[in-house]
Amino acid sequence: MYDFNSVIPRRKTDSVKWDVKANELPMWVADMDFKTAPEIIDAMQKKVSFGVFGYEQPGSDYFNAVADWYATEHHARPKTDWMLFCTGVVPSISSAVRRVSHIGDNVVVCAPVYNIFYNSIINNGRHVLSSDLVYDAKTLQYHINWQDLEAKLADPLSTMMILCNPHNPVGKVWSKDDLVSISRLCIKHHVTLFSDEIHGDLVMGDPQYTPLFALPEELLQNAIISVSPSKTFNVAALHAATVIVPNANLRNIVNRGINTDELGEPNLLAIPGTIAAYTQGHQWLAELKAQLTRNRTTFTTYCQQSIPQIKVVPSNATYLMWLDCSAITTDSAQLEAFIRQQTGLYVSAGNIYGGNGNRFLRVNIACPPALLQDGLNRLKRGIAQYLDAKTN
Repeated sequence: MYDFNSVIPRRKTDSVKWDVKANELPMWVADMDFKTAPEIIDAMQKKVSFGVFGYEQPGSDYFNAVADWYATEHHARPKTDWMLFCTGVVPSISSAVRRVSHIGDNVVVCAPVYNIFYNSIINNGRHVLSSDLVYDAKTLQYHINWQDLEAKLADPLSTMMILCNPHNPVGKVWSKDDLVSISRLCIKHHVTLFSDEIHGDLVMGDPQYTPLFALPEELLQNAIISVSPSKTFNVAALHAATVIVPNANLRNIVNRGINTDELGEPNLLAIPGTIAAYTQGHQWLAELKAQLTRNRTTFTTYCQQSIPQIKVVPSNATYLMWLDCSAITTDSAQLEAFIRQQTGLYVSAGNIYGGNGNRFLRVNIACPPALLQDGLNRLKRGIAQYLDAKTN
């Protein structure tokens, strides 16, 4: 049994998440408040004890560990010769944007979506073109507007699409049929498809996660997939990701970008940490997902019973809750700021994700039960005070 109950003090540890005031509880950035698997820590300690830290490059043991993990966990084994090392999923996105599109091109996304996608696009002189997801307020579910997506991909300036699979922040697990349809549209309109699959391991139950590389190879000739243990094992500071590119010519282009941008050299812990995660982390992940499932149930039930003004979007993916606050406000940034000021609870305003996010909050529930309950109590208090302030 692994420990997902102990509260670990993280203030003054250089943590981005916990760089907050003394009275504040951060439940915003996608960073878990659990220690990583002890098997990973042991591998890192062994590496540090070795004491020589020269230049390194990943070998077959690294790439086979990645492939074997996906074969075991997700029943799809990517070929190791499709793989490239990169220092992170986001760096791989930005590098690919620079290599496979041109300044002034459109990069298609489906908002609301992970806000850093916008940074990777805009900061590199490209334009965001969103085919917004359609939201059904009755079922609290999102789906793709296929006619609109094809129109956006068909635009002559659209040369790239960035997909989030599973989708952050709405928690949507794209079906295999969805992925096939997206891939076919991208091929039809000569658009390179980049799939960010960093949350793929964090899917609990059905519908299950389908890696894009599990599709038939003829649908993958314009595809780039980026994966990492960072979200799965809470090792974001490890700076390790694997970029999977089935087509050899496209892989050469992506590889040139990674190396031109100096993103292909691992730090001293990236290789042993990743190998340990992917070869020894199966049981730890199973127990983590059980804890996240309990947390999700606790969160959803509490909101239904004690904060009926907000609706939790049903999901079985990620540890991020997407809260429909449309009965309260159409300005999630104002609501988020009010809750933080009044209660110290720090969550994410949905407006930064685009689409209809200005009516939503995103909350990270990957924490011990004691912190989760504290966060729920603060959320209830903040919503009540916000509603009181609106009526007075």
